[in-house]
Amino acid sequence: LEPNTITYSSAISACENGSEWQKALFLVTAMRQAILELDTITYNSTISVCDKSAEWQKALHLVTTMGQAVLEINTSTCHSAIGACEKGTQWQKACSCWMPWVTSVIL
Repeated sequence: LEPNTITYSSAISACENGSEWQKALFLVTAMRQAILELDTITYNSTISVCDKSAEWQKALHLVTTMGQAVLEINTSTCHSAIGACEKGTQWQKACSCWMPWVTSVIL
């Protein structure tokens, strides 16, 4: 079985149950090294793992990387990133990061 974006994304999702954020980030790095496309699902899964682990800095970094890759930042992305900020008691970061996005969606 040849690893692809779907198998990596599934493995990353499995990291969520054990709050294995280091393993999830390792898998993202492995995907990049294998020159596999990281899609919105892959990023959202990884950000969700960061949410469960209160790794707000990693979550926000991944959101920034998504934006640079011109991938869709959706409600799942926002929910997980805001959750990571909340768990890390960084509500100010959550507000400052998401206000421009929320404003653009509303307008």
